[in-house]
Order: sequence, then C-alpha cells, then structure tokens
Amino acid sequence: MTEPSFHLSFSVQESDIDPLGHANNIAYVRWVQDAAVAHSDAVGFDYDAYTKLGGIFVIRRHEVDYLRPVLRGERLDARTWVCRVLAARCERATEIVRTSDGAVVAKAMTVWVFIDQTTGRPARIPASVRDAFQKPVTQLPDHRPWPGA
Repeated sequence: MTEPSFHLSFSVQESDIDPLGHANNIAYVRWVQDAAVAHSDAVGFDYDAYTKLGGIFVIRRHEVDYLRPVLRGERLDARTWVCRVLAARCERATEIVRTSDGAVVAKAMTVWVFIDQTTGRPARIPASVRDAFQKPVTQLPDHRPWPGA
C-alpha cells in the first residue's frame, strides 16, 4: 500500500504537553501506536482476535521525524498504512497532520514483528491478517487502546 488507508482524529490533551508548552515527543510515539492499534481493530483484528490466532504484533523499531510543534487543544489526524509486508514483519508509515492548516507535523516509520504468544519468537504473519490490511477503512467511532497500551 502506498497511501493512507486509515485515519484517526484526536485532540492534543493537557497531559501531552511538556514544560516547553508543546506536545512531548513521547506523545507522538503514543499517537503513532494508537493509530496502528485502531487500524488493526477497524480491520477486525483486535486484541482478542490476535489471541485466538496465538500471535500478536510487537514494535521492533520506531523512526519519527518531528517536523512542527503542536499545542494543547489542537486537532490532529493520524494517517497510517502498511507499506511493506515480509514473512514475520511489516513496516507501517504514519503521518500526523494538524487539521486546521493541513500541515504535516510528524512522520513515522514503524517496524512491527508478528510473534507467537507462546514462545515469544517471530512467526509468519497469517494470510488472513495480511489480507485484512489491504482494504481502506475509516476511523472507529469509539476507539479504546488494547490492554496494557
């Protein structure tokens, strides 16, 4: 996939703000993860679905380019898509856009590895999971993070 296939809109919260008065770098990483989890939920693979498969994705690597600061109360849109899939891992791109002016405030590339929940070792991504991420979807109306997220 080469274009956003999922959008998650949200506002910058007070808890996202650092002593400099703008969103902390950690907030961006959380938003990237939240968008990926919401995308997975939207294509039918929530935490319970992965548990039934016996495997789940974990993050191996995040690369984030912080392009512009964002302030409390601003509306943002995380646009994310799976851009490359290998046997046991995939690469997911995410852009975070300020909705008031369309400015891209951050870009991220995340490497996710599918692991066997019993052994903790990498496992081949099931075809059903690969296929699910090929279809564009919209934001879930009531997204909640996975347990422990």
